[in-house]
Parts: sequence; C-alpha cells; structure tokens
Amino acid sequence: MAEFDWFQRQDASESSDAQQPDDALDWAKQAYARLKAQQEAENSAAAAPSAEPAPEPAPVSEPEAAPEQPEAAAAVPDSSVAAEPEPEPVAAVPEPAPQPEPEPAVPSASSWLEAAAARRQERLEQLVEEEPSAEPETELVQVSEPEAEPKLGQLDEDFLWSAEVLAAQGRQADQISLEEIDWLGRLRRGMEKTRQNFVTTLLENLGDDPLSEASLDDIETLLLQADVGVEATDQVLDLLRRRMNEAVVDGSEAINLLKDQLRNLLDAPIKSMGANPLLAPQKGRLNIWLMVGVNGVGKTTTLGKLANLAVRSGYSCLVAAGDTFRAAAVQQLQVWADRSGVPLVANPSANADPAAVVFDAIGAAQSKDIELLLVDTAGRLQTKNNLMEELAKVRRIVDRLAPDAAVESLLVLDASQGQNGLRQAMAFAKAAGLTGVVLTKLDGTARGGVAFAVASESNLPIRFIGAGEGLRDLRPFNSFEFVEALLARA
Repeated sequence: MAEFDWFQRQDASESSDAQQPDDALDWAKQAYARLKAQQEAENSAAAAPSAEPAPEPAPVSEPEAAPEQPEAAAAVPDSSVAAEPEPEPVAAVPEPAPQPEPEPAVPSASSWLEAAAARRQERLEQLVEEEPSAEPETELVQVSEPEAEPKLGQLDEDFLWSAEVLAAQGRQADQISLEEIDWLGRLRRGMEKTRQNFVTTLLENLGDDPLSEASLDDIETLLLQADVGVEATDQVLDLLRRRMNEAVVDGSEAINLLKDQLRNLLDAPIKSMGANPLLAPQKGRLNIWLMVGVNGVGKTTTLGKLANLAVRSGYSCLVAAGDTFRAAAVQQLQVWADRSGVPLVANPSANADPAAVVFDAIGAAQSKDIELLLVDTAGRLQTKNNLMEELAKVRRIVDRLAPDAAVESLLVLDASQGQNGLRQAMAFAKAAGLTGVVLTKLDGTARGGVAFAVASESNLPIRFIGAGEGLRDLRPFNSFEFVEALLARA
C-alpha cells in the first residue's frame, strides 16, 4: 500500500479561500503533537506482534539447556577417570573455575599498553583484509541508508520552518505527513550552498532601509552569481524598479516582492502549457516517461528514485534499460529496480539496440497493465547528431506502439553545470520533444538559481528536483517550497 501519494499532494497556496493560521507556532505544535501520537501508535502496534512470539522460544531453550547438562556431566567423569589416582585435583577443579573470569582482566590491567597495541594491530589487519570490499559497501550504504523510515525528532528549527511553509500553503495541522516535514528539511539543507551567501548578503544590503537603485544593483549581482540568468534577472529587477517608483518599498516588502516574482518565473512555463503543477501518472492508462540527458547528470539514479517514488505512491511501475552503451548501466539500473521491487526489461548484450529494448518494454507494460513505464536512455552530447537521431528513433517507436499513452520526455540536468544546462535543453528539445526538466544535485552546488534560468529561457517546467543521494531525496517540484528554501533565513 502507498504510504504517501507524492503525485497528488495538496497545494492550496494559490487558492483564494486558503486560510493560513493566525499563530504559526501554535499550528506547528499541534502538527507536532499529532505526528508524535501517530508515531507512538505505530511503534506500539509494531511492538505488539513481536511480544507474542517472545514466550515461544522460552520452552525451546529449556530442552536445549537440558541436553547440555548431561554433556558437561559426561565430560566430568571422563576427566575424573583419567585422574582416578589423584582424587584431590578433582576437588580442586571447581576452585579454578571462578578464576578464569578475573584471569583475562589481570593481564589486561597490568599490561594495558600491550593489549591496546595488540588490538590496534588486529584492527589494522582487518582493515587490510577489508580493503577490496570497502568501496562497494560504501556505495550500498549511501543508497540504502535513506530508505529508513523518517522519524520525528525534536520540535526544532527545521520542523518549525517546514511547518510554516506547509501552513503558508493553506494546509491544516491534521493534513500534513511526516514525509513532507522530512523532505522540506532535506530541501532546506540541500539549498544551503546556494542560500549561504545569497540570503546573508541580501539581508545586509536591504536591512530596514527602503529599496534604492544601489540595493537593486546588489540584488542584480546576487542573482547573477546564483546563476539565475540574465533574462530572469532582468524580469525581477524590472518589477522591483516599477514598484519602487510607485511607492516606498522597505526591506521586508522587497523580499516578499522578490519571492513572488521568482515564483512567477518558475510557474510561467506550466501556466503557458495549461498543465497541472504536479506531474503525475494518469490512472487507467499507460504512462511512458523518457529520461534523457548527457553523461554524468544522474539519469539512471534519477530513474531509480522515480521508480521508488511511484511505487510508494501506489502506482504499478516498469523500468526499461535503454542505456545499452555505458558499461554496467544495466547492472546499475537492476540494483535500483531491485531496491524498489520494480521489474526490469533489459538486453545485457553489448551495444544492444535501445529501440529494441523500448519495443519489448512497451509490449510488457501493455500486457501487464502497467501504469508507469520509465525508460532510461544512453547519455549523449547534444553535438553528436547520430546519437541524437537515435533518440528521435526511440521516440518514434513510442509514438507508434503506444499512441494512446501519456508520454513525457524529461531532461535530467545537473544543477552544478549552471548555464551549460540551458544549451543542452535547447538541443534535446528538438530530438526528444522535451516536456519537462528534472534538476538534480542541488545539494552539491551554489548554482541552485539555474532553476530560474531554465524556466525563463527554455520555457520548460521543472517537474522534479533532487537534493541528495538517497532514495527519498527526489521529489515533485513545488515552486513555493523551492523559493522559500532558497530565501530561508538562517
């Protein structure tokens, strides 16, 4: 069963009847108390069944202990038989018995340095033996560690900020989930590098003083440094300058105007398309999502996280390994599919035809009534015409075999590439018929502002964002939450 449907999240931020709480702190306390009670109920329910089998092993251990005593008793007569001429040592046997326990402690206490050196040497030998398998174990930990269920921590700054963002969208205290709180905390921490200099400098420049031409120049510099792009920066500054000429704008009002304009930039592509702000698979029909992009942006990893997100949200899912050129790409995708319990269609042969894999995957999806088919494609440079033509061939097969399917072509962009991602978007749009963007690796760059450049200059909506390496670090894009995380005060 689905734990939380991320594709159907409530968002009342643009609704005219959305009501925000009068006291954000009181709202957060109510939400925290409800989530805490819910978590305690789940913990007690999970502990209840485990308490029942506990008495069952008790009788099993009793018969096991019974045969052990005869064995020990049998061992004593054996030793006594060998020591028949000396009965006194037999009586002395029970006396050394309590001494073995203090014996190890005596030498360790008297020669602590020698024992520590021995333990250090043993540890070094273990490390040498474990060296070959150290890397794969680290990779498994990085992916599987975030799979653990989010747990409610303290009523700290992270929780209060996350609750405030949800409340500002018109959510009720009894409607939020722990997963949403957990994700917003991850997003805020992931945007730390972008926000670090941006917000601090912005607040210093604005302060309590009215907006001026000098502060506008500072805002322009900050936006360009965050890789927001020239076109998006000009739009923001034009609005602020008009408002400044109409009336006096203080620092807090300027920040609110900046937030509104940045959200408008991000939402403009979706509004022009007349699409839903959240991209969700349609029930009752086949949905095919193609993942495209250059090498190294994280297409396969993103696809694995999307599969996990779909399964957790209650959708049936199938994965197609269309990246048949990169070494170990199929094996990598197989690992992601196994972790989410999603079937995989692949051809392990070297340099297999990606179009043939997609052909088989569509047939399998149609025969099994799969709701979402995720297709991984080979990484390619936008300047390689033959590879781009191959991508167009895959798209033609999809259109021919599944004319009734809801097809999305999502470009995966690495946020750390900044403006280079724009050129990729323009080139891929022609070959793959792009419908949206997935922005990854926001946690590893100070160029998170590239999201605004992508939206304003390519006119493509951002559909998903990734702010970490774990399975739960990729979520549907929400412009309100993104801007709040970017401009969150420390």
